[in-house]
Amino acid sequence: MSYQKISLEGFPATFGSTTELSSVALGGKVTNVSDEFFAQAYNLLLVEPAPSLKGQFGPNGALYSGWESRRHNPTYDWCIIKLGTTGTILGFDIDTSHFSGNEAPEVSVDALHSSEPDEHNLTDAQWTEILPRVPLGPSSRHLFKITETTAFNYIKLNMYPDGGIARFRVYGHVAPVQPTDDSEPFDLAHVFAGGRVVFTSDQHFGVGSNLILPGRGKDMGDGWETKRSRQKGHKDWVILKLGAPGRLQITEIDTAHFKGNFPNSCELHALNTAIDVPESDSDAWIPILSRVKLGPHRRHHFQLEASPDDVFTHVRLTIYPDGGIKRVRIIGTRGKTTGQVATTASLEAINNDEQSIPVVKKVASTVTGTIIPVLQLTPEAFVQYGQVIQAYGDHAAAPPGAKITPANGGTASKFHKLALPRSCYSEEMGATHGLSVYRCNPVPVEDGKVSLTVLERHPYTNQAFIPMGGGGFSGDEAIREPGNTYLVVVALNGSDDKPDLSTLRAFIASAAQGIMYNTAVWHQPMTVLEKPMDFTCVETQIGNGDKADCEILDLDDANGVIKLQLP
Repeated sequence: MSYQKISLEGFPATFGSTTELSSVALGGKVTNVSDEFFAQAYNLLLVEPAPSLKGQFGPNGALYSGWESRRHNPTYDWCIIKLGTTGTILGFDIDTSHFSGNEAPEVSVDALHSSEPDEHNLTDAQWTEILPRVPLGPSSRHLFKITETTAFNYIKLNMYPDGGIARFRVYGHVAPVQPTDDSEPFDLAHVFAGGRVVFTSDQHFGVGSNLILPGRGKDMGDGWETKRSRQKGHKDWVILKLGAPGRLQITEIDTAHFKGNFPNSCELHALNTAIDVPESDSDAWIPILSRVKLGPHRRHHFQLEASPDDVFTHVRLTIYPDGGIKRVRIIGTRGKTTGQVATTASLEAINNDEQSIPVVKKVASTVTGTIIPVLQLTPEAFVQYGQVIQAYGDHAAAPPGAKITPANGGTASKFHKLALPRSCYSEEMGATHGLSVYRCNPVPVEDGKVSLTVLERHPYTNQAFIPMGGGGFSGDEAIREPGNTYLVVVALNGSDDKPDLSTLRAFIASAAQGIMYNTAVWHQPMTVLEKPMDFTCVETQIGNGDKADCEILDLDDANGVIKLQLP
């Protein structure tokens, strides 16, 4: 099979939009090896570059970050690697860093597609040579491009006759795993679905292709991180090519492990094009997520602003001014919308299971009208509507600017003034501040949905609700087993002085989170799920039932049926 040797300068153009199929971050692993006396073969697949271990020795000799076999092999040594996912192969990076005088002089590469359940017994399989025997040099990277192959899931690296190799990377394109039903929501950007990162403006500390990997990673090193900017108005961006053209519903922006270096804000645009790498500044890009604030070390869920009729092939994520993001999920459908909507429930599986197929829970429904996905509540997603009141075990994960001090002789942490009560009643209206308690019973849930029939607002004051927990003592009035979750449904006021339903958003909050609605923000009355809950309400009011305290609006038939889809 023919091959072409590529210079290091040619790497971005040759392999920049491919996927490293062999990476441990994708689930790549060594399944069998002929000899690893001096250094174990699993090192070949590590994400990080090989460090120098010069001067360090173990019981078998000098230590190396790589694979090294014994001397004097009369034939050759080999290592069998199961790729993280099946894919076509375009080339290799064979790195002998720090091996000098003991590097492998020559290598070849074979490939196999096998469904054999015993992945450790493939030495006698019918392997196909995809890279002929090629020479290697000491302590250097060797890039080889080959004609794109058919799909394989195993690689056999042969070295002649023996020696050491630091890293081995297999580049290619994923054989996509997608739902058979065109209307089933899934992560269109996920690497296993065929998503690819085709352009990054900067990837100084972490490469853009990390954004679409499975799981949430282990540290900042397996996310996308740009260098610090020094210019006012700076921005960085990355372009994702979706695994299939799709209609886009929700996104997750995960800043896990980025605590002091997360972006201040971000926005999303999308377009539909046959071009693999579209121009970053093309006028064809359509906004699908207005610029939103981001916070440290957390998953942010946002409902996208894309029309359900628009189909897109690419998404551009822009961050301001710079920083790091761990993962990006773009949830949508490949086919026509049928009242089915993505939820965040199965995002847990995508983020927690390194090998999960990126399918999101399918919601079957005959409901006509509007279905609003209920997303996990975060301070950043809620910022237009109010404040989230909660403590943080990791103080670095608190919103920027939060004042945190030790309290109670060091037995507590105080999170100062996370929300400030405000009111604009005139003095003659006689409003007073107070604490009230709401005991809320769970609402009916049908087919995983809650109906939205009424919204209310408080024209002159903001209003906070803090879950009170339960348990109590024998014979008292506490709820013995209170609920753990409640809904927070909000909308901004429109030009007609009614709720602007285009801004309608729904969140699920835990009992560890309180919320404060901004003054005059429309919201659903307190809505708890599964079990009763008590809330302390911090409010200012006249207290006579006047409309100045609370204005209630029944959503009429003109608004259509509005259902809130639970995770």
